[in-house]
Amino acid sequence: MAEINTASQSSGQGARSTKKSTRVDMTPMVDLGFLLITFFMLTTTMTWPKTMDLFMPKDEGDSMSLPAKKALTVILGPNNRIAWYEGIGNNPAIPPQINYTSFANQKGIRDIIISKKEAVYHAFNKNDLMILIKADKKANYKNVVDIMDEMLINKVDRYAIVDITKEEETYFR
Repeated sequence: MAEINTASQSSGQGARSTKKSTRVDMTPMVDLGFLLITFFMLTTTMTWPKTMDLFMPKDEGDSMSLPAKKALTVILGPNNRIAWYEGIGNNPAIPPQINYTSFANQKGIRDIIISKKEAVYHAFNKNDLMILIKADKKANYKNVVDIMDEMLINKVDRYAIVDITKEEETYFR
């Protein structure tokens, strides 16, 4: 606790005021501090790890088919360029019609995603749009993040990042 020294010093000279020294014992304060730290450490809620659902392809016996009318393929290229086409592009007899766009808010990839999403909804009466994202070796990481942001902004529930084919690599040459 606190105590005050009241020992008088008589030196025989006139009446001078004596200075009293104070001493504060900090032990109870330190104890209280440690009790509070312990209390908050034991009662706080630790953050739980957040996970994301991962959907794996079916077994080899089952084919995971995707109708071309429900698919949109987006290919990220060098110099912030984007190539896109409707469908999967896996039919060599009918090559896809390649279009080019940018990350602009108007007349860019956002408008293409919105129009394709509406077309799929009107054709199938549910939101079944699947976007296949492919990145060229010369595409930068910022473009991948930007296209993922577009998926969130446009509320696209089904999308996948897949490998680019040799034919698709030639779209930017």
